[in-house]
Amino acid sequence: MKPINKQRLRQKLAAYRRSPLSLLLFLLVSLSALVTVFVLFFLIIYILVNGIPHLTPELFAWEYNSENVSMLPSIINTILMTALSLLIAAPVGIFAAIYLVEYAKRGNKVVKIIRITAETLSGIPSIVYGLFGMLFFVVALGWGNSLLSGAFTLAIMILPLIIRTTEEALKSVPDLYREASFGLGAGRLRTVFCVVLPSAVPGILAGIILAIGRIVGETAALIYTAGTVAKVPENLFSSTRTLSVHMYNLSQEGLYFNQAYATAVVLLLVVIAINSLSGFIAKRIARG
Repeated sequence: MKPINKQRLRQKLAAYRRSPLSLLLFLLVSLSALVTVFVLFFLIIYILVNGIPHLTPELFAWEYNSENVSMLPSIINTILMTALSLLIAAPVGIFAAIYLVEYAKRGNKVVKIIRITAETLSGIPSIVYGLFGMLFFVVALGWGNSLLSGAFTLAIMILPLIIRTTEEALKSVPDLYREASFGLGAGRLRTVFCVVLPSAVPGILAGIILAIGRIVGETAALIYTAGTVAKVPENLFSSTRTLSVHMYNLSQEGLYFNQAYATAVVLLLVVIAINSLSGFIAKRIARG
């Protein structure tokens, strides 16, 4: 094995000598990858070092007050907000992508308009979504600062992401699968739901994972729509505070920086846990 590795190394060095530009590009790509990994690990280590020493049982009390600044209500609110936002956005986004890929004719102007609209919506800052949610859901519809207002606002935010990722996942399914299903006498509806969608589930789930990450980390839009009340909501029209909003408020008050770091640790662990669980489910589905 060692002679083969040496031979490959010599071949690469000879190729780089013949083309210095290739060597420069290789070094730039390698440096970029190292910088990315370094920044990621630096952020994680920095948050853990500053946050873990301040994790105390008081931070997980059921009721929030100015003494314990408990994050448990915010953890529950984050889970509720994520579930409700996905419940609203995921079906709409997946069915819209199915229409664009499986039912709409290629070159249709409506399809182009929908895709341009989705791309435009994905580039709008979250603060704009927050202002829209406040004016429409909070004021016009009279829902007030509530779990429901925040969930609908976040659903609109993640809708373009789910549409685009689902669309790409459906396009990645070979046309041979569809042709084989049609050849066996299956209709378009049965083909889509029994053949195409199961094959595209890993890609669709990847889009949902990205959407979850955006929901969990969103702050600006929720301040305007969901409010900042740190307690478990009694109903859909109760004001709530998610983990990201909770951490923002603690840092803004200037008295609870240590607790804000501890909240950041929990938020980081929640995101890692969600991504790991989703990745595990995607692998099991792909193997099945």
